[in-house]
Amino acid sequence: MEMFKFGKLAALSLALAIAAGCSSKGGDSAGEGAVDPNAGYGANSGAVDGSLSAQEAALRAITTFYFEYDSSDLKPEAMQALDVHAKDLKANGNRVVLEGHADERGTREYNMALGERRAGAVQRYLVLQGVSPAQLELVSYGEERPVAMGTSEESWAQNRRVELRK
Repeated sequence: MEMFKFGKLAALSLALAIAAGCSSKGGDSAGEGAVDPNAGYGANSGAVDGSLSAQEAALRAITTFYFEYDSSDLKPEAMQALDVHAKDLKANGNRVVLEGHADERGTREYNMALGERRAGAVQRYLVLQGVSPAQLELVSYGEERPVAMGTSEESWAQNRRVELRK
């Protein structure tokens, strides 16, 4: 019985030591590969002079989000840009239109529904980030407004998108 208590005590001690070691800053937090979880937020988001970080500015410039064939699943890179847009929308209360698009494959009706599902996926993500649904208008154009003409995968990939219009 004593051995069992000793084993539990040793395991608990080891777990606490590991947790304490993991919570340590361990030196310069601005070193290579360090990520500030609060970067891009607050009054002086980005640089010391209050200007935007280059990464946040680049993400803010992304207003078109692309999808895989026959999918309405958001890609990780789209989520990063949408996080920045969500922050802006919460701060300024502006309204945006989410325009869903599809490539030419499939029936007109199917592509209208797919464009709507894609715009809905962006809407759901923004709402989960705290944006009011009243700020978001959804429109589906299906295959009616292609940005690239042609019957290649490259053209189709450019047409499978949601555009965020301010």
